[in-house]
Amino acid sequence: MKTVYIYLQDSLADWEAGYAIAELHSGRFFKKTAHPLIVRSCALSMKPITTMGGLKIMPELLVDEICLSEAALLILPGSNTWLEPQHEPLIDKAAAFLAAGIPVAAICGATFALGRAGLLNQQKHTSNDLAFLRQVSGDAYTGERLYQQMVAVRDGNLITASGTAPLEFAYQILELLGVFESDTLDFWYKLYKEKQPEYFFQLMESLNAGK
Repeated sequence: MKTVYIYLQDSLADWEAGYAIAELHSGRFFKKTAHPLIVRSCALSMKPITTMGGLKIMPELLVDEICLSEAALLILPGSNTWLEPQHEPLIDKAAAFLAAGIPVAAICGATFALGRAGLLNQQKHTSNDLAFLRQVSGDAYTGERLYQQMVAVRDGNLITASGTAPLEFAYQILELLGVFESDTLDFWYKLYKEKQPEYFFQLMESLNAGK
């Protein structure tokens, strides 16, 4: 069983990975042929972190304990601390994921850290704002030509998103991992995006059709 790792840090933006981890952990809409996934939290220490919403979460393992051979994905939610130097071990781990062809999904402030590490220079990507991404990334960022004016972007095994787009972020993750049937994913997205009840029934019907 493969593992989805989510990185925890103080001031983590509670909403940014919510759609994604709820579906990956529950597997409630997975297609019949999809394998279950484990969602595990990691951090730089085993001390509890406090999210932006005030929740205290105890990490399950250290960043150094992440096993690439067991990994399906690394999720990097936003926070207020991404520009601080303590995250360098995690950025090194993200680089190792990408080098090994294992997906990394970064949203909001996490994209700034990837930019500063030069990890956005070879693949299409987005962030909260190009000008700010350039400003905080400095000379290490040379990927402006690949910046997309979109709220969420997937290029190969790299997913990036604006902090305003947790739903689109989750969509890209679910599509990349291939755990939903295509019509299930479409109705799932429309349900939360357009908030019309008919999409719930179509979502349920798509599950029955896949049995």
